[in-house]
Amino acid sequence: MGYRLGVDVGGTFTDLLLFDTDSGAFWRHKTPSTPHDSSEGILNGVTAVCAKAGITAGAIDYFLHGTTVATNAVLEGKGARVGLVTTEGYRDIMQIARSYVPGGLAGWIIWPKPQPLAALEDTVTVKGRMNAEGHEVRPLDEADVRTQLARLKAQGVEAVTVSLINAYANGAHEARIGELAAQVLPGVPVSLSHEVLPEMQEYERTLTTVANASVRPVVGKYVSNLRNRLAAEGMTGKLSLLRSDGGLMSAQKAEEHPVNILMSGPAGGVTGAIWVGRNAGIRNILTLDVGGTSTDVALIENLEPRRQRTTEVGHLSVRASALDVKTVGAGGGSIAYVPALTRALRVGPQSAGAVPGPVAYGKGGTAPTVTDANVVLGYLPENLLGGTFQLDREGAKAAVQTIADALGIGLMEAARGIIDIVNENMFGALRMISVQQGYDPRDFALMGFGGAGPLHVNAVARLMGSWPAVSPVSPGVLCALGDATTRMRTETARSWSRLARDTAPADLVAVLEEMATQVRGELLADGVPEAEITTSFEIDVRYAGQAFEVPLSITAQTLADDGIAGVLARFDEEHKRLFTFNMDTPHEIVNLRAVALGRALDLPAAPLEQGNGDPAAAKIRDHVLWMDGAEQAAVIYDRARLKAGDVIPGPAIVCEMDSTTLIETGCIATVDTVGNILITLA
Repeated sequence: MGYRLGVDVGGTFTDLLLFDTDSGAFWRHKTPSTPHDSSEGILNGVTAVCAKAGITAGAIDYFLHGTTVATNAVLEGKGARVGLVTTEGYRDIMQIARSYVPGGLAGWIIWPKPQPLAALEDTVTVKGRMNAEGHEVRPLDEADVRTQLARLKAQGVEAVTVSLINAYANGAHEARIGELAAQVLPGVPVSLSHEVLPEMQEYERTLTTVANASVRPVVGKYVSNLRNRLAAEGMTGKLSLLRSDGGLMSAQKAEEHPVNILMSGPAGGVTGAIWVGRNAGIRNILTLDVGGTSTDVALIENLEPRRQRTTEVGHLSVRASALDVKTVGAGGGSIAYVPALTRALRVGPQSAGAVPGPVAYGKGGTAPTVTDANVVLGYLPENLLGGTFQLDREGAKAAVQTIADALGIGLMEAARGIIDIVNENMFGALRMISVQQGYDPRDFALMGFGGAGPLHVNAVARLMGSWPAVSPVSPGVLCALGDATTRMRTETARSWSRLARDTAPADLVAVLEEMATQVRGELLADGVPEAEITTSFEIDVRYAGQAFEVPLSITAQTLADDGIAGVLARFDEEHKRLFTFNMDTPHEIVNLRAVALGRALDLPAAPLEQGNGDPAAAKIRDHVLWMDGAEQAAVIYDRARLKAGDVIPGPAIVCEMDSTTLIETGCIATVDTVGNILITLA
């Protein structure tokens, strides 16, 4: 099968993991990210990892990439200027929006409403109308359409969204406007709502399509630039991008529907954690992905990640499938400061990022960060990345001393305060995806990865009561491993909007099978062999009169065996788990979705040589660190020399090329058969 390269671009580092799928051998590399042009850092990493493997870029068959380019375009307000075409009478749809205000109990009495991605002056209406059944009530006035498109052209829009009322039932009018737009605005990308999100609820459909149009030029430019640079390096393999829901999509599809990659970056870590869990025999996992800028957390139950029907980026919430990942501004580069008004220590969300980075990196940073606090406390030894990256401990001490002086406490107390606060921030995010979703965190292992995850996983596991705390093999590049080991995925949706009692199972199965044929065809067009494609289905159900629905995964077989009553029983069970009550109200089936998946890459983890339980052969040196309010004797180990069955009492530090694992006092770590470090209370 050749070579697969997973590439994950973070705010601080770009991670690469190269797999030889024939032998199971892999090579990893971390290189500083280049925020001004991500492809530059990627090419640096490709050159380095190929040199390690002794191959050229031309030998790579699959280039699998998780990217935050769409996310950053939204967060930084750097999307394209979008022109919106909608039905006559609905010009204010983006301004009216929904009445939902974030925060409860008047917590946001003064709330600055986000600026719509399509401005009112760039919104035009056209004559023509479909009804809710998809029948034409009023024909499309093509002369009017040309006039309105000419207005948008004169205003200099960079992308166009077409979202007409009831287009989810019949997209013929939208398709014709798209054809006319290609004539009037040649070269301007056009997004049609019945293609991006063929579901009812016109505001969500319009918002999602506008978001798609907004990031489309940015993503298109990025993907074409990356493709050209890789081609110049001699790479002829297939380029695929990671979707927000953890699957892969072709680069061409990503350019057309970039709304599906808004949360591409965090999804890689979740898919990587599933791979680790499958090989380690751990089925329930809370993930703690700590990078330089932020921490992403997710919940995996029985090796299945929780998915949600909305993707949230900043204030933007669009209707697109995504893994249920929560993000907080708590990373290795998060800046610690003491506001003059409160005189209370704060950490993040501001980050030193890749440029200039923490003070300890010696790249011109001056603000104290979480990484600097870890260096001061002795949790992070001075040499990183296998000794190729030296840390400036004295510089870190001087930076953290400014916090100590502002608070009137000692250096070590200030450093530990920074760590405690960032751990609490991570703890809060984990509660959101476990306790607040009806899950007991004590039923889950906590897996820490990313460059800084294994440094914090032990402490956060104590807060959560989630054991064991897991430091997987190659934790620093686990997101890239997730990119390399996941599979192709596509989906389509259709609104149903009928009471369950008025729905016959045969009618439902007929529509689902029709949708399955469509999504299978999309994967076949992307080059996935038919024998490797599997399909599954989702149904959105709610109690009649509710505004929100609960998605349920089903198969045609279970629908045939259990009927509609079986689906409704599952809905009642899930509704009670989520909201603690059920209603004596008729059920409504709202939307249907078909999902097609390519073959999962069956890559077993390489077994580790069995040891006798004594890690002495892996010892690098004795060490002193600050923990529990005092200096303590510790040992630093080389992870590459650990063997299966080795037992490491805390406090201890395990170093490797891409990360550092901290084992706290009162805890004990065991190396499993494939090299994962499992930390439990002693």
